[in-house]
Amino acid sequence: MTTARVRVVGLGPGDADHVTRGTWALIETAPVVRLRTRVHPAAEGLRHESYDAWYDEASSFDELYERIVDDLVTLATTSPNGEVVYVVPGSPVVAERTVEILRERVAIEVICEPAVSVIDAACAALGVDPMSTGLRVLDALDSTEPFRGPGPLLILQTYAPEVLASVADRLPPDTAVTVLHHVGLPDEQLIATSAAELPRFLEADHLTSLWVPGLRTAGEATEDLVSFMRQLRAQCPWDQEQTHGSLTRHLLEEAYEALDALTALDAMVSAGEEDATIVAHVEEELGDVLFQVIFHAELGDEESRFSFATIADGVRDKLTQRHPHVFGDVVVESSDDVAANWEVLKAVEKGRTSVLDGIAWDLPALALYAKVAQKAQKRGIDTGAIAAGSDVRDLLTLVESSLRDGVDLEAALRQQVHHLAAVVRSTEESSVTSTEAL
Repeated sequence: MTTARVRVVGLGPGDADHVTRGTWALIETAPVVRLRTRVHPAAEGLRHESYDAWYDEASSFDELYERIVDDLVTLATTSPNGEVVYVVPGSPVVAERTVEILRERVAIEVICEPAVSVIDAACAALGVDPMSTGLRVLDALDSTEPFRGPGPLLILQTYAPEVLASVADRLPPDTAVTVLHHVGLPDEQLIATSAAELPRFLEADHLTSLWVPGLRTAGEATEDLVSFMRQLRAQCPWDQEQTHGSLTRHLLEEAYEALDALTALDAMVSAGEEDATIVAHVEEELGDVLFQVIFHAELGDEESRFSFATIADGVRDKLTQRHPHVFGDVVVESSDDVAANWEVLKAVEKGRTSVLDGIAWDLPALALYAKVAQKAQKRGIDTGAIAAGSDVRDLLTLVESSLRDGVDLEAALRQQVHHLAAVVRSTEESSVTSTEAL
């Protein structure tokens, strides 16, 4: 028994000049032909039936495409030659969802004929080579998440101003974008603009696409930093000598420096001020902490133990498990519920039998005591009574009081240290001024 076939041909990205001779021959000689849509410059003059009327009847594109595929299968099985020629805009293998659905139907053979695609038209109009530039082709409708780099990107399915607005929301506002409108046609337009201005292009239609020449995002920046680390390991004698052990003090120092910078940033925000120097300092110090992580990841990769990719995937998977109220069906009412669930999930995940398991015992003593006291209180232990006979009773009493009042003593003491340091500097400056006056 011969398998019924759907032969898919494309009308190219523009007028009839973009359609291959083979495609015209198939359309003219096939006993059964269907057009997905007649709304295309190259479809003028074709008198075959189309599915245009179905667009308004369907509640969604998914419903529409499934219905089209069902009809094509039926037509193919009843066609005189066991075949239907299905005519689509552009190319059958570029951004054509109905073809993807057809391929999933095991009872039908799908043959896609070569056709000029919007990719060819866009690259010709811009004068770029898609391979040498590393072009990525994306569907504007496949997600609502921010677009990821690197570029260049060719974004398709941008057929309406509303779609352009959704694309704009997924790009940094100042991202350079070129609107490709009716490329290859007499009224072709290549409009250089920014992501923020995209919704202003009201002429967008099914022959509109977008070119984003570059997009610097976290993924590309991280890859570059990993490559940079590898170069240091290969060429810098100091970096070559380092081990996980030798780097530990640097991680601790960088973490404390980042803490200082973040404290300053928090004070700035609380005061309702803006200081570019403080912001730049935070960015620098967080970068230093990140570099320490990258350094350890590179050592782990060299040792075939772990890599930055496994570290990133691991923490994402762990936090997905710890957030069932976001990625599952758990309902929470407050952040307290989140914290309580976190502890339970963490205990199960780690197989812990004690609330003390997992505590970092190298924490500064004050912070360490506060941590252990919190855990003890969850077990109903009166930590104040235990501390009563200690030689540091007054200090521990202060810690107990801070726990009840929700005060972070470590942060409070650090803030007081900074205040004291400011007083010292002010006194020194006054002293110098007085001396100069003499």
